Amino acid sequence: MKVDKDIITKIISSDKRAIAKALTLVENDDEGSEKLLKELYKHTGRTSKIGITGPPGAGKSTLTNCLVKLMSDKGYKIGVIAVDPTSPFTGGALLGDRIRMQEVGLLENVFIRSMATRGSLGGLSKNIVEACEVLDASGKDFIIIETVGVGQSELDIAQTTDTTIVVLVPESGDSVQAMKAGLMEIADIFVLNKSDRQGADGVVSTIKNIIHLKPPSKDGWIIDVLKTVGSQNEGIEELFNEIIKHKDHLEKSSYLTIKRKEHLSKKIKELVNNKLEINFWDDTKIRNLNERLEDIALKNKDPYSYVEEITK
Repeated sequence: MKVDKDIITKIISSDKRAIAKALTLVENDDEGSEKLLKELYKHTGRTSKIGITGPPGAGKSTLTNCLVKLMSDKGYKIGVIAVDPTSPFTGGALLGDRIRMQEVGLLENVFIRSMATRGSLGGLSKNIVEACEVLDASGKDFIIIETVGVGQSELDIAQTTDTTIVVLVPESGDSVQAMKAGLMEIADIFVLNKSDRQGADGVVSTIKNIIHLKPPSKDGWIIDVLKTVGSQNEGIEELFNEIIKHKDHLEKSSYLTIKRKEHLSKKIKELVNNKLEINFWDDTKIRNLNERLEDIALKNKDPYSYVEEITK
């Protein structure tokens, strides 16, 4: 299938309708999506990707909303991908973060898209990287990915973005220690949202103690803990400044190039795995599997020997 050059031109010139059409193609793995991504790839690499994650109820959407508004006021072009849990009935995004961000979604230099996780355990949709490439090619200065916030399986976001922000609340106090093997390991910036609540200072101290116990980061970045009150728009300017500080640090230390090569390596391996899986399970192998299932279920044969046999 040949790619319409018109849609490429429109995406590069930041046409919202063309971007939306491209994202639908990519998200659904529709015919022509791969060719579209091939054409767009040479126009990517200029945007800064920011991941915002944390437990449910931490106020990630409110914080994202405030951050996008501030960035827009400063003249930046922003793409937002709000990754929501999947509806078991429709396969679509369940919570609809886009609805909660209607105000900033109407701004000319902002594009917001809700995407469903579609069963991905890491809190990110399978096609999130490809969606970022579309937004990147459209000339966005920043892409913000706000995740479901499913807990310790959020490592996906750290392997996709340049800057990872972990959002916690004062009520997280008792569980911060338990989180440190997961969420606590991936943060470039910690944000204690709703910090006007009781116990906020104690949680900040706890997080800082955990940071001190961690081995130094490979790139030499010193992690900070910021206090915000998203509902009152407090601490957002400081958060934005910290994001810029981290971006500058990555560029000056040359670690941005290293980080992006690591992300690219992961992407290529996933593309190969997907391609092999699709090509492997042809009609003959599926029929063979169905024929052999009874034997395996009755323990006459084991699944390991069967896999060894069909993958020789």
